[in-house]
Amino acid sequence: MEASLDQTLQEGKLVRQVNAMIVAYLRDNNLHQAAMAVASATMTPLATDAPANRLLELVAKGLAVERDESSRGVSAASAAGIPVLLGSMPVPTQAIDFSAMPDTKGSSKTFPKHETRHVSEHKNFARCARFSPDGRFVATGSSDTSIKLFEVSKMKQAVLAESRDGPVRPVIRTFYDHSQPINDLDFHPQSTVLISGAKDNTIKFFDFSKTVARRAFRVIQDTHNVRSVSFHPSGEYLLAGTDHPIPHLYDINTFKCYLTANAHDLSTKAAINQVRYSSTGSMYVTASKDGSVRVWDGVTAQCVRPIVGAHGLMEATSASFTKDQRFILSCGKDSTIKLWEVGTGRLLKQYLGAVHTQFRCQAVFNGTEEFILSIDESSNEVVIWDALTAEKVAIWPSNHVAAPRWIEHSPTEAAFVTCGNDRSVRFWKEIP
Repeated sequence: MEASLDQTLQEGKLVRQVNAMIVAYLRDNNLHQAAMAVASATMTPLATDAPANRLLELVAKGLAVERDESSRGVSAASAAGIPVLLGSMPVPTQAIDFSAMPDTKGSSKTFPKHETRHVSEHKNFARCARFSPDGRFVATGSSDTSIKLFEVSKMKQAVLAESRDGPVRPVIRTFYDHSQPINDLDFHPQSTVLISGAKDNTIKFFDFSKTVARRAFRVIQDTHNVRSVSFHPSGEYLLAGTDHPIPHLYDINTFKCYLTANAHDLSTKAAINQVRYSSTGSMYVTASKDGSVRVWDGVTAQCVRPIVGAHGLMEATSASFTKDQRFILSCGKDSTIKLWEVGTGRLLKQYLGAVHTQFRCQAVFNGTEEFILSIDESSNEVVIWDALTAEKVAIWPSNHVAAPRWIEHSPTEAAFVTCGNDRSVRFWKEIP
């Protein structure tokens, strides 16, 4: 039961030990500028007490083992039992070409049945949720200013009957460090770091490998309400969507903020509801309160594809790329979900029949991108469409007391979470 968490804790400990040895080696060999740079980049104390020559000793031993294992045809890494770091992802499935597939009514696929369970609740509205890149963890943020971290393996157990040892408790961490409601969350792509954006104008960094840590170890102070956050796939940068109309790009090592050079060309002063990087970081997309969806160059930070009025005069509440970066799925308070072609800005498909006019409703793909999931606020239901035919294929009661305000699908398996104004968090998994 504890294997997944224990592995993550060991990975975090190993990374910190390696970083400390690198800093100590550089510092004690009079490479002070390099030592300071690495210490800052890895958040390692410059005065670490790691032995100066320990790094060289381990490298020498590792090379000797590698030579020995190589001569016997065995991988040194596998022989040594080196763990896979957080963020390792399975090979993606072949992408769907939505532009080449016309709507074919009656040929929709069947969405598998799921079972669900209430797994926890906050003291106030549950406003957002995010899976880790490897699908092992989920974090939720609340109006009560808390963040809960769940272990997915325990959430699965909670869906099953109670164990003989009593109820399963999937919440493994609770963080308290914001003074205003949490708006969005994201996991670092390689390390055990979780970030949060909140109404208190801050982005906070939490290390969830440390069992006793309850507060952030780093803070970015923005000038606006931070509505959305997204890590670059490299983990070196992050984006913040705020009440300012331009995405804020931060270097996480220096905390320097960059704004696009063509900001004056944008004819909007609308806040950004959501910002998301593409899978390679070559682009990012924003969904704004003026109803527009905009595509930005990930290198130059220039707006390269404005889709003005994507949701009319109503707010665009979410936007995200497909895995192959060719399409964008957006959702708005006009009760529509739309699929756009990135290269042309052309509207390809609309997914209708679910009412969402009040909250920052999300529309998300399932893991294979064959289906789209969202919420109907008026009927308090989870609605699923076939992504290719745009037909509704399933409508399920949400099991929340009031309609959920957020839905998030796992990147690695047939499972998702919902959370909302009834304060509860529900986990959904496919029935085998």
